[in-house]
Amino acid sequence: MAKDREPKQEELQDRVIKIRRSATVVKGGRRFSFNALVVVGDTRGRVAVGYGKAKEVPPAVEKATKDAQGAIKRSRRVSLRGDTIPHRVIGRFGASRVIMVPAGPGTGVKAGAGVRDVLEVCGVKNILTKVHGSTNPINLVKATIEGLQQLRSRSEVASLRGVTL
Repeated sequence: MAKDREPKQEELQDRVIKIRRSATVVKGGRRFSFNALVVVGDTRGRVAVGYGKAKEVPPAVEKATKDAQGAIKRSRRVSLRGDTIPHRVIGRFGASRVIMVPAGPGTGVKAGAGVRDVLEVCGVKNILTKVHGSTNPINLVKATIEGLQQLRSRSEVASLRGVTL
């Protein structure tokens, strides 16, 4: 059974969104540490974000990737319609707002840096986005994922309402 899980781990794509340097002033000068924001997805509707901190960049990225891989196991699959999303949605986190609108084939991913990475590892190939409010990368990534979790397919909406569409 453990061998069945190995190929799934290799299918996951990870993208480093942001690496930030933080400094603390000590008696001998400045001591630096690094924060890494990583997003992981399977390109079939599952996506998660991870955050890691360490004294050097590579361990911070490793910690963030491990955090995201643990979170992706707990996340639910996003309902996609082909290469785009089924309907317009607004993701909110903190002061960030990410508006996502479905787009026709050939449009591509029209999005800024952090939002683009989340949508690409999720498996969305055609979408239009607009950011309002804060452009903090951590909040943008979390707002995008929150918006994707709001998506519902036609069959899900029909079952929730108790009608046939």
